[in-house]
Amino acid sequence: MITIHHIPVCPFSQRLEILLALKGLNTDGHAVQFRAVDITQPRPSELLALTGGHTALPIAVLDDGTVLRESLVILRYLDSALPGPALAQPDPARHALEDLFASHERGFAEAGYRLLMNRDGTRREALTQALLEQYALLDDDLRRHGSAGPWFGERFGWAEAVFTPLFMRLWCLEYYEGFELPDDEPRLAHLARFARVRAWRQACLAHPAAQQVQHEEVVKLYVDYALGVGNGGLPPGRAVSSFVTTPHWSQRPWPTRDKYGPPPSDAALGLTLPQHAAGHRATHAPLHAA
Repeated sequence: MITIHHIPVCPFSQRLEILLALKGLNTDGHAVQFRAVDITQPRPSELLALTGGHTALPIAVLDDGTVLRESLVILRYLDSALPGPALAQPDPARHALEDLFASHERGFAEAGYRLLMNRDGTRREALTQALLEQYALLDDDLRRHGSAGPWFGERFGWAEAVFTPLFMRLWCLEYYEGFELPDDEPRLAHLARFARVRAWRQACLAHPAAQQVQHEEVVKLYVDYALGVGNGGLPPGRAVSSFVTTPHWSQRPWPTRDKYGPPPSDAALGLTLPQHAAGHRATHAPLHAA
């Protein structure tokens, strides 16, 4: 049994869940056992012992005790080790191209999270442009190396599993920033093309194997990111992280869209609970660094 320690709402854990869904595995939990880690608490000592002090999640513990870190490393291992259709394209050259395409994920995630976590209104335009440039890079590569559409290859595969969870977390930008891909963006000159990446993103978001999280769930849980604090940390004046498991996100009110105004209180976010009154500040790596 492979054990994966993860943060349930983390995009990098969702990559692994997408792979299992595409392979038709884990409906009964027999292929992989997931163990949730509370992002609002310091990492347990036994978990830190497994990782040698590294705090980024997910990590996978194999049957022989081998510990794997980094979501793409774990994704590649599961794709090779578990039965079912391969996520990666079988042709070496085509897989090299989709792997090269997927290498944009770090720059894309960093640009998205910078805009999401920004609290300085004077930086909004520059940060928005930086994210649009990342989308333009994806669009350009899809046109150069991708299929006729909508996928990079002939089906939802490696590139889609890598990027779809990030697209879902950036639902927050639609809600808190009003961010949308423009039909055209003259300021990006020859990179001002978004039709191909827009169609790809829409297809990724709709795929049945990628429905582990919901729009409302992401918007409510990631409200602290929109207030400039991530990873279970606490914005000033708050005692409860938005990533607590109770009350359930579906029982909380929708947060204010105005991330640049006065920050909402715990009560306004539906987070006031006696057992969490003391609060905890997380001390581990950013989600987008895993």
